[in-house]
Amino acid sequence: MRSRYTAYTQRNEAYLRATWHHSTLPTEPIIGENEPLQWRGLEVKSALRLRQRKAEMSDLQDADTVEFVARYKIHGRAHRLHEVSRFVREQSAGAARWFYVDGSFPGK
Repeated sequence: MRSRYTAYTQRNEAYLRATWHHSTLPTEPIIGENEPLQWRGLEVKSALRLRQRKAEMSDLQDADTVEFVARYKIHGRAHRLHEVSRFVREQSAGAARWFYVDGSFPGK
């Protein structure tokens, strides 16, 4: 999750595409060419719970969720993105890698 956030802050479209699961990968650009967005911070809310859950449930090692809040500004106005992202782990180029599938927005 942190690496994908960093990719958004650096406008690294190639990395975002490489870490997005093929089943939900958008065909259109992920980052708008003239997008006036300024990322301001990331808080991963579920990292500790994820580690605890993984230690207890070995059969769910290839799918998981990450809850986070990312802060950003558009034209000087502050916003928050609160998402629960779904990830799957698959073999790619001989190694297991995590891929972003999709996300839901708590409270909406």
